[in-house]
Amino acid sequence: MQSGSGDTLEMAAWHARVRRFYAYWRKIHPAEGGLPGRRAFDPCAIPDLLPGVWLLDIERTPFRLRYRLVGTGIVEAIGREVTGRWLDEAHPQLRHDPRYFDRYRRVIETGAPSWRKGRPQLWSHRDFGSIENLLLPLAMDGTTVDMLCAFSVLYRNDGSVAF
Repeated sequence: MQSGSGDTLEMAAWHARVRRFYAYWRKIHPAEGGLPGRRAFDPCAIPDLLPGVWLLDIERTPFRLRYRLVGTGIVEAIGREVTGRWLDEAHPQLRHDPRYFDRYRRVIETGAPSWRKGRPQLWSHRDFGSIENLLLPLAMDGTTVDMLCAFSVLYRNDGSVAF
């Protein structure tokens, strides 16, 4: 598995669509600095990427994440609609591995993006051998991360891109 965050992101290894998603997030940053908020994220600006987009609401106490929006490609990969569900309810196996959330917490605490490529950890669709995803922080006030915006590319077992 490969991963990176903050200044250690190795963008050359990223799929072109992941790079475009990151470039869009950089483009919507406020002129005065800080992180973009959910209101700045316009799905109409990246319609071809929407099947791989998913947004997560953050609850801090107790720490939980909820699927706010889930693209059609992600729904297909998961095998069911999960929009509006808490991650630990949609994927009960997470209750047995609290370390799974470490990556999400790191993005929330630091405001730094996180990229990963490797075996799917949540989705066990038989046709997908690996996943590449990027977690990006959103903050209504420009500082306090209140939502995560993510994009995934799924690779079939033969290495071709699923969507």
